[in-house]
Amino acid sequence: MTTIDKTKPVLVTGATGYVAGWLVKKLLDEGYTVHAAVRNPDKKEKVQHLDKIASESPGSIKYFKSDLLVDGSYDEAMKDCELVFHTASPFVLDVKNPQKDLIEPAVNGTKNVLDSVNRTPTVKRVVVTSSCAAIYSDADECAQYPNGEITEEIWNTTATLDHQPYSLSKTLAEKKAWEMEKAQDRWELVTINPSFVMGPFLNPNATTSESFSIVKQMGDGTFKMGAPRMGIGVIDVRDLAEAHFRAGTYPEAKGRHIISAHNTDFYEMGSSLLPKFGDDYPLPKKVAPKWLIWLIGPMINKGMTRKMISKNIGHKWKANNSKSIQELGMSYRPLKETMEDSFQVLVDNKII
Repeated sequence: MTTIDKTKPVLVTGATGYVAGWLVKKLLDEGYTVHAAVRNPDKKEKVQHLDKIASESPGSIKYFKSDLLVDGSYDEAMKDCELVFHTASPFVLDVKNPQKDLIEPAVNGTKNVLDSVNRTPTVKRVVVTSSCAAIYSDADECAQYPNGEITEEIWNTTATLDHQPYSLSKTLAEKKAWEMEKAQDRWELVTINPSFVMGPFLNPNATTSESFSIVKQMGDGTFKMGAPRMGIGVIDVRDLAEAHFRAGTYPEAKGRHIISAHNTDFYEMGSSLLPKFGDDYPLPKKVAPKWLIWLIGPMINKGMTRKMISKNIGHKWKANNSKSIQELGMSYRPLKETMEDSFQVLVDNKII
């Protein structure tokens, strides 16, 4: 069993990201020294939300310039660390060149971070942010498994460069991580496999995540004629940060962990906002028929292909999260709280 020395610094890659921000907050609140690896530490507007959190917590933060695609760029940030969180990876569905924009940064970025781990003798444990996308591509796949649900034993075999390339990037990156872990015996790997991440943004400037655009579409009228029954899982970003922290610091944590609170769909997500925001915003009040989404979906979002629509709309998505509850002691907040808090941040920042 691996125990982590709390007095040693902890590295977080992609520290200005949506998920990483909440993880950094958790580490700072727990009194850790965070080595925050970011692309450009001199861009103060990118890190000011983290500086503010650090100023109000017992922990401290130090920034290091690093780039996913530059070999060795994490060596300095990793010095003296026993624990490394690798969260940095692009999450966009609409890309021009999936190989260059998704696959290479995800796989080569993981390889570069773990090459640094191999060069850093103090590192004992690495937590990699993978995804449920490394387990499945489309909701219709759930039906083929026992109880109609995905588990940690399953790997994605259906994603390609042309269909669900984001899922392919997460699958290849996680496989690369396990391959590198098996090639040595000094450090251990734990992976976190979240479903669709929702919840409030700590950094209102970080609005490139796909999560952000879905909440925005719920409130800007995109779905006012109805939201699709597009089967997905949802996890609150704050619960996800807690799961990362436990995966890093619980001695008994090992292997992959599905981190997902709700088996749901876009219509149910939108409906959960109606009691609080329904009078003031054009939220979806009914289900959009599949044929309509099939016609207009690709115009609303280029990442939404007809094949994706047919394999996800009207199909139940279901994941088994029992390992996270038993091994990491996780409990999850209600969907309504996650959705309301996500929406409120967009209202407060005048984005909706």
